[in-house]
Amino acid sequence: MKRTVFLFALLFFVLPGCALVNLSLVPETKNLEEKVLGGEGKPKILLIDLDGMISFKEETGGLKLRTRPSKVAVFKEALRKAEGDPDIAGVIVRINSPGGGVTASDTIYHELMSFKQKRKIPVYAYIMELGASGGYYIAAASDRIIASPTAITGSIGVIAMKFDAEDLFSKLGVSNETYKSGSKKDFWSPFRPSTPEEQKMLQDIVNRLFLRFVRVVSANRQNRLTEQEVRSLADGRILTASEALEAKLIDQVAYFDEAIDTMKKSLNVVQARVITYARPEEFKSNIYSDMPLPGPQVINLISINAEELSVFSGVKFLYLWAP
Repeated sequence: MKRTVFLFALLFFVLPGCALVNLSLVPETKNLEEKVLGGEGKPKILLIDLDGMISFKEETGGLKLRTRPSKVAVFKEALRKAEGDPDIAGVIVRINSPGGGVTASDTIYHELMSFKQKRKIPVYAYIMELGASGGYYIAAASDRIIASPTAITGSIGVIAMKFDAEDLFSKLGVSNETYKSGSKKDFWSPFRPSTPEEQKMLQDIVNRLFLRFVRVVSANRQNRLTEQEVRSLADGRILTASEALEAKLIDQVAYFDEAIDTMKKSLNVVQARVITYARPEEFKSNIYSDMPLPGPQVINLISINAEELSVFSGVKFLYLWAP
């Protein structure tokens, strides 16, 4: 006990005379750097990964002390870096995503279309495990869509979900008071059911966003599918790779190394380096390295970010496969 009191006293008298030292517990986010995954020669084939929920939200590590830029920000950063490298002869976007926010998905699509106009080089999409909804929306921007033999794709459509917690709060004895400037100001509130008029308003928005999805797909695959054919597939269904190939939603079923060979043939080159962009602390040893260290993220067919679908998160319009 006396020893503890002595130590506190020592700290009390010594610390005021010490200089303050600021130590950052959050490492600085470093710029993307080029890493060679395989191959040789001057031409480069750039691999860009798109994993997980597509969102503008910054990602955090396990203890939430470390943040990483959002999927949209990283994608834009990679494309901007690629624009300045004349040796990049082609780009493959490797997708493993159930989709995500409507605007986030559309923004990446827009950035990819802009890149194609600037660089005039082939851009392929490769669906590794899952390329559904917003994932497929982005894939539609590519010149060729390839999927692994066991991939799942499709789910063309829009979803907006609302949690009605009125009965639950009533049972808990919790009430809500809302003061609003207009009758529709809280029309997506979880504290009350929507009126038929409000339901129609939301459905109209969903229908417009759905029409945009259909037109994006039909415009980019107009040599293969008509808009009516896209509509017939756009009921939210998912398809295996072989079914998607038969439906003309994709162009090829192949393993990833075969997809690289396909691009080499289109470029009429025998040798090419396959590269990617990664932070200095991320490990990328070969073409199948797509999980950054530390803190790998596991993606499966039904994994979604629960925070995106919180009861109190407000209305979110999603290009998302949400079984």
